[in-house]
Formats: sequence, C-alpha cells, structure tokens
Amino acid sequence: MTPLHPTIAAVTDRIIARSAPRRAAYLDLMDRQRDAGTNRGNLSCGNLAHGFAAAGDDKPVIRTGAAMNIGIVTAYNDMLSAHQPYGRYPEQIKLFAREVGVTAQVAGGVPAMCDGVTQGQAGMDLSLFSRDNIAQGTVIALSHAMFEGALLLGICDKIVPGLLIGALRFGHLPQILVPAGPMPSGLANKEKQRVRQLYAEGKATRDELLEAEAASYHGAGTCTFYGTANSNQMMMELMGLHIPGSAFTNPGTKLRQALTRAATHRIAQIGWDGDDYRPLGRCIDEKAIVNAAIGLLATGGSTNHAIHLPAIARAAGIIIDWQDFDELSHAVPLLARVYPNGAGDVNQFHAAGGIGFVVRELLGAGLLHGDVLTVGGTMADYAAEPVLVNDELHWQAAPGQSRDDTMLRPVADPFSPDGGMRLLTGNLGRAIIKTSAVAEDRWTIEAPARIFDDQNQVLAAFKAGELDRDVVVVVRFQGPRANGMPELHKLTPALGVLQDKGYRVALLTDGRMSGASGKVPAVIHLSPEALPGPDGMSGPLAYLRDGDMVRVCAVRGEVAALVDETEWAARSPAAAPPPAVGVGRELFALFRHHADEAEKGGSAVLAAMEAVT
Repeated sequence: MTPLHPTIAAVTDRIIARSAPRRAAYLDLMDRQRDAGTNRGNLSCGNLAHGFAAAGDDKPVIRTGAAMNIGIVTAYNDMLSAHQPYGRYPEQIKLFAREVGVTAQVAGGVPAMCDGVTQGQAGMDLSLFSRDNIAQGTVIALSHAMFEGALLLGICDKIVPGLLIGALRFGHLPQILVPAGPMPSGLANKEKQRVRQLYAEGKATRDELLEAEAASYHGAGTCTFYGTANSNQMMMELMGLHIPGSAFTNPGTKLRQALTRAATHRIAQIGWDGDDYRPLGRCIDEKAIVNAAIGLLATGGSTNHAIHLPAIARAAGIIIDWQDFDELSHAVPLLARVYPNGAGDVNQFHAAGGIGFVVRELLGAGLLHGDVLTVGGTMADYAAEPVLVNDELHWQAAPGQSRDDTMLRPVADPFSPDGGMRLLTGNLGRAIIKTSAVAEDRWTIEAPARIFDDQNQVLAAFKAGELDRDVVVVVRFQGPRANGMPELHKLTPALGVLQDKGYRVALLTDGRMSGASGKVPAVIHLSPEALPGPDGMSGPLAYLRDGDMVRVCAVRGEVAALVDETEWAARSPAAAPPPAVGVGRELFALFRHHADEAEKGGSAVLAAMEAVT
C-alpha cells in the first residue's frame, strides 16, 4: 500500500485533534440513540398502529418488527429536472426491499429549490437557508422512529448537504444516498456560455438566449456542467456514501434502476442486527470529510462546498476550516477539466473514466484515505465502473488509462500540480478563490474598487459603460446575515465581457459565486461579512470606498485594501441596505439573524444547536 501523502496525513491529524471533544460527544449521542433512544421496538401499540396503518401488503411485516423497515426521505418534485426522476423511486424501492425480506416507507419529503431557476432572482435569497430547512425536514421525517435504515433521495446544491446534516442526527442508522444521474448531453456548455456573453453585449436576442438555454437544459436529470450538484455526487462517492460508481449514470436506463436496486439491497445488509453494521455517523468521520475535500480539489469542483462541507462536518462533530482546504489544495493535483474548467461535460467525464479513474489514481498515489468505512465495501471498491452483463449488475475496474486526456488525466501527468482552491487573507478578512479555470496571468489583480450593494447595480453600471477599465467589482452586504448569501452567477457574462476587452477585472464579495464560476477571478465568501455581527461590528468590507486600490493575489494568498492605516481607522462603515421583503424572505429572518460565518458553513441551525450542546 502506498504511504499517505504527508500533507494529507498532517491535515487529517490536525482535524482529528481539533474535533476530538465534539466528535466524542457526537458518537456518544449516537450510541445512546441506538441503545436507549426511541426506536420501533419501544413504540406503544397506538404509535405503531399509526405507523403501519396504510402500509398495505407490508403491514404484517412492519407490525411484527421482524425485519428492517427502510425510511425513504425524498426531494422529489417534477419542476426540477434533477429530482423529477425520483417520482417512481419509492414504489420501485418497496419492490426491491421485498426481494430481500424487508420493507420500505416514504418517511417524508423535503424541499428542493433550484438555483438555476432562482439565479439572479429574489428567490435566490432563500437558497442557502433551504439547506437548514431540508435538514430540519429530514429530522422530522426520521423522528417517527419507524425505521432501522434510510435511503436519501436528493442530488442538487443544498439538498444533499441538507439531507446529510439532518440524517446525521440519526447517525446510528445505516443510510445510503441514492442519486438519479445527469441528463444526456445537449447543447455544449461552451456554446451556451458564448450565447450568454453575446446577450450581455447586446449582440443576441432574448429568444436566441432562451433557445440556447433550452437546448442545454433539455430533459430529466442534473444539469451537465460540473457545478455544485454534480460536485455533490462526486463527494458522496469519495465519502463512500453511494453504491460505487452510481453518480453519473443517466436517468431512465436499466443500469440506473439496477443501481437503485443495489442500494436498497445493500441497506438491508448493513443494519445493526447483522455483522456488517455501517451506521452513517461512523461512515462520516474525519477521514471521509478529508476525502470529500480531496475529491473536490482533484476534479475542480464547486467552491460552494467550501461552505457545505464544513457544515456537514459540524453535524458529525468534526471541525474543518479553509486553511485545511488550502493546504490540501497544495498537495492534490488537478486531474479533471470538466466545464466550466474545460470543454466537456459530466457525461463525457464519466465516459473518459470518471470517478472510478480518479479514485484509483488518488489511492495509488497515497492521496486518499483508503481505510474509511463506506456503505459499499472498501474505498478501493469505488475505483470501478458499474456495468450490466445479461441484465445483471457487475463492477469492472476503472480504465487503466484515461479515455480522453483533454478532460481526465493521471496523477503522473495532471492538468496542474495544485487543486486550485486557495485561502486569501488580509486586512479585508478571509476568502476563497478558485483558480483552476483562471489563467495564471490573472491570479493577481490590483485595481481600483467600484462598490455596489446589489448585483443589479453592477449590471446597470456595466450597460452604461462605467466598468470599461481595470476594476475590482465589490458587491457587499451579500453575506448569510445580510440577505442569505445568494450566488452572483448573473454577473459572470458581464465580467467575462470586460475581461475579454483586455481589462484587469476581479470580483470581490461576501456573497457566493456559482459552482459554475469560471475564467474571471472571483474572491468570494469574504468573512467577516459587511453587515454588523452580533457584536455590532461591521466587517472590513463595509469600510471600503470607491477608488480604493485593492489587491487580490492567489499566488501570495492575499486580499487587501491598499489604504493608509490612519485613513482606514478614521472611516465609518457604510450603512447596510434594509432587509429585502417579498417572495417569503421575511419568513427567513430567523435564519439570517442567527447564521454564523461562511467558513463555518453559514448555518443558523448548527450555530444554535452547538450553543446548547
């Protein structure tokens, strides 16, 4: 076995030491949940009768308690392309469960909002907090204590992290994430991007833009670019929470159904009454969290997981921070270029060798923990591809060589020796930048700031020609407490136009940029956010003024206002805009008021939970 890379070993050991008290308390709680907590055997007759009243043919088995009952938590709706395939999964899962003598019931549903639909709209202000809502919905679903295991049906941006945060409150149960796969490839993402940029320049009509978007997002399944949703699926594989190789098989295929069947059968094998007990709370440990971060870096995944992975970790009593990401990034090479970091989409990535190839390469180079407890066997079992042979599910070894070295390469010949996610620090705070799609000559930008409090103000200034110069576009009051930390992907085409004109351009924000961020340097998640915190102090971003020189440097890890210290100290912070109302945002005031900083995950429910435990 190849020795573990010393940086990965050191970061993991630091996380284990840092997390020890909280992790021990979490595992103790899970042990008590299993041994003395509410479970089906402890329900009263009235409780139990309510639980199986509508179970039909499964009623006698559920009533006796002689076999596992699987709880299904589903994010199904038929407006989201990624979640539409889940509509028939519960009935299929019930049939698959009966094949191995167990039962299944839909425990509950959770919301699943689409950042693609709400991008640049008022509804995006609810997006990050939908993760907390999903976590609470998952807890409500499993709180009935009718289940000895669970299958979690969810794919997209906040849905998978939310499901896991909630499911980890029931970490004594074995649980498996069940994906539905990406839609088949449509219009090439690069062509879609070209039309978007033409529209931003006024050279394409709205009808032409809509035609391009509809040709790209055209059917059931996840969007095919490598944004947050598909990064989720990769991370679930690297954490060992999927049936191996199931992330990127298209919906509606025999193979997709066979993988769902395998997940149902597998959950029945890893319950607490057998000799292969694999509870979620033990599967998600410090090494699994590090594996997820490594996979993110090796494949150029979404920066949104610099928020989501710390939140998932916290739910399991584990503490990670952006310094951990930064140090891992210096050790982990970039093995994949999937749009927006490259030309091909996730279907082409999968065809080139996909996650199985990545896992094998990382394990072989000592860049991945191979000794994690997975739901599907060992981590080595994830270095494989699922196939059907005479309609039977089998796994074959991942290809020894990439089938397309323009988008997938071995550790010996990576696209970059660095994973491309950096921590920036300085007198403006701490922030993340993703460099994997940014040309190296733009890793350092030093230019005057232009300050905005709203992304629509940026677009108005762009259309008026006010940004046709070297500029650091600052969009502040976009943090979790200010307005829910919406993504600012709407700005990408306009900033891309400025960069293509030859200007030195960067974005600096306490908000988020989409998981599909690309060629323009974007300094994001800046913390502390501009809005005053519980101590009444505004973040440094609130003191920045139009015309201040700002330096962002991914080489030196710096984000700084180049302002005289005496002048800076004499300034008063900018006034925050009033809270937005409409689209139900006022109902989320509780989340905004109690959310903590982005580096911890920007979560109100986790912050409140930790305050009382």
